[in-house]
Amino acid sequence: MTAPIAKIRRERGSSVYNTLRHMAIAYQFKPGERLSEIELAERLGVSRTPVREALGRLVTEGFLQPATRGYMRRPLDVQETLDLYEARVAIERECMRLAIKRATDAQVEEACSYLEESRRVPAAAAVQRLVELDEGFHMRIADMAGNSELRRMLLSLNERIRFIRWIDMENVGRDSTQHEHQDILQALRARDPALSERLLSAHIALRRDQIVDAITRGLARIYLPQEQAPPPGAMPPAA
Repeated sequence: MTAPIAKIRRERGSSVYNTLRHMAIAYQFKPGERLSEIELAERLGVSRTPVREALGRLVTEGFLQPATRGYMRRPLDVQETLDLYEARVAIERECMRLAIKRATDAQVEEACSYLEESRRVPAAAAVQRLVELDEGFHMRIADMAGNSELRRMLLSLNERIRFIRWIDMENVGRDSTQHEHQDILQALRARDPALSERLLSAHIALRRDQIVDAITRGLARIYLPQEQAPPPGAMPPAA
């Protein structure tokens, strides 16, 4: 049976939005690049309406900003990135505070099992996979907090800083991250609020010089020819 037109339109709009959001996250749109509804619609093989709607959502979510006759990819900005990391620290600290009070023993053990499984993933795995595992660990703490709004805010922040985390993961590597995750879980299991907060804050925060370095390396990655150094997590252009 033919699907209702309204359903087809919803599915097409969702697909367009997801594709454009991924391109924005991975900086396939270069910082400051102006985006054309017409060109994007032609590239994706859709009408301009779902493209316009998707671009509007991406402005609201902080990936794009309005420009003359359209939109542009927001620049990689040091102060904005610092602000995002400060917000992430604040949200995750509150999640940890609530998790210590609300997490069940089963949830803590599940997080321990998840960490053990993630540690078996080789450090040579694709960086987007390693960051995905890292985000999964932190989202489990958010789940333990039992606050859907904090979880939603953390998901949004993760997407906006994901490119920087890809670059930082390439530079820092995985061993120290895994050890820090283990220490955080041990403090959570012990229901130690002071230690948990201190370990989590130290683990998440990036200094200004680290952010400047990550942005510098990220911009080099973005502007090199794609065949030499594609952005981490890049997807092939949509047909």
